Amino acid sequence: MVFSAPGVFPTGQRRTKQTMHDHTSLTTGNPQIRYWSTAGEGPRVLLVMGYCMRGDIWRPQIEGLRADHQVAWYDHRGLGESERGPKKRWTIADMAGDAISVMDGLNWDTAHLVGVSMGGMIAQEMALAAQERFNSLTLIATNCGGPLPRKIPPLKGLKAFLGANVKRGEERLEAIRHLLYPDDYFAVTDQGALRERVRLQLGRPVPRSTQLAHLYAVGRHDTRKRLKHISLPTLIMKAGQDILVRPAASDRLKKRIPHADFLEISDAGHGIIFQSADQVNSALRGHFASVT
Repeated sequence: MVFSAPGVFPTGQRRTKQTMHDHTSLTTGNPQIRYWSTAGEGPRVLLVMGYCMRGDIWRPQIEGLRADHQVAWYDHRGLGESERGPKKRWTIADMAGDAISVMDGLNWDTAHLVGVSMGGMIAQEMALAAQERFNSLTLIATNCGGPLPRKIPPLKGLKAFLGANVKRGEERLEAIRHLLYPDDYFAVTDQGALRERVRLQLGRPVPRSTQLAHLYAVGRHDTRKRLKHISLPTLIMKAGQDILVRPAASDRLKKRIPHADFLEISDAGHGIIFQSADQVNSALRGHFASVT
């Protein structure tokens, strides 16, 4: 059986902006951050994306939750429609402040917080800095930092990561596909649809200055000694075939947040939010419902 890649629209079709979001604005301050949200009733959910990825990469979760949740997402500083700001180097704490400013712009006093990859690092920092602002915390395919060897991907992942950030054109897109998805996934996926999704959502190269600033922030991330202070209902999702963030990083998070629930999706790669969208969305819904 061959599956279509999640989040891909049929050739020639594009969803209108109105179906993707109901409100958009910029935060105040410097830098200004572009954010979007859906309208309606229900629990509030803030989605924090990963390294050099624009906020609309959350599309499977936005579309999967919007019927009965208020969902917000944004572009990191230096990406898409968000300003870079005056600093040349950023920290995870700087980027956590950006996300808090999005909540302030929405007039959200609290929300469920979800972060993937670098976004999970940002979410950890947000929870530690302003725990009272969040109903729950979800960390997907991310880590708590620490010694450099734990941050460096295995060789296969490192090669794909470099290709995704150094190469151009089709070679770059091919590297991204292999960085995000396990080889087994290609065998059961519509390759044309997958290429189209990657091209539509990841086809725009990221400014080199933003890449370096994100790398600097990730390289300095370390919450190991502070995670014991998180008392929020927490869900950790482990991608068993991840070649960018080593799967063992999720196990270490679980040990440092001992009350956390844990979900391993054994066949998922780093692109877990697309590859396993139904499982991810179901787990998110269950997690939110258990604490609302």
